[in-house]
Amino acid sequence: MSSPCSPEFAPVGDVGTALMMIDSRLKAVHGNRIGVDPEQQLLIDQFTASMSPKEADAVLDGACTLVYMFMRWLQAAYDDHGKDVIEHVVPDLVGTMRKMPKSVRPETIPTMAGLVIAAATGLGPGLWRKQYGYWTENEMTPLEATAFLLAEHINQLTEDPEFATRLIGDALAGVDMD
Repeated sequence: MSSPCSPEFAPVGDVGTALMMIDSRLKAVHGNRIGVDPEQQLLIDQFTASMSPKEADAVLDGACTLVYMFMRWLQAAYDDHGKDVIEHVVPDLVGTMRKMPKSVRPETIPTMAGLVIAAATGLGPGLWRKQYGYWTENEMTPLEATAFLLAEHINQLTEDPEFATRLIGDALAGVDMD
């Protein structure tokens, strides 16, 4: 039986922009840069300020698509080893977010865990979230952090700091955009 939160009903969104933002954060972390580069943050702020509400929604949907795709890949990887993806990913994600109180407010952590669990159970995380109302301002950075942490989890599993970005890039390259 199909759910209204099934991924076939979810908008894909602007995955390219969402991936660019996550990849930028990954490169900053792996480049041993502590904190956000002020020049990079200014560019991101200018870019996001130039977006229309529709474009901003598309980036949100794109970030949710990343969460979905990363969790589906992680699920396959953990299944291959007879392990449960939720058991191995969610506690790590929640624990890491709890260590980030300036970026991730504690009250947003259950929502981010719910997004990941929704994706792991085959639901579209964006549709799952939207059933509780529109995204709040306080959820924007935690959503980015969730996609980032999932990408980093994949990169650590594969011992390749660019694997998650390549995974999505290859998937996008194989999509017919017509």
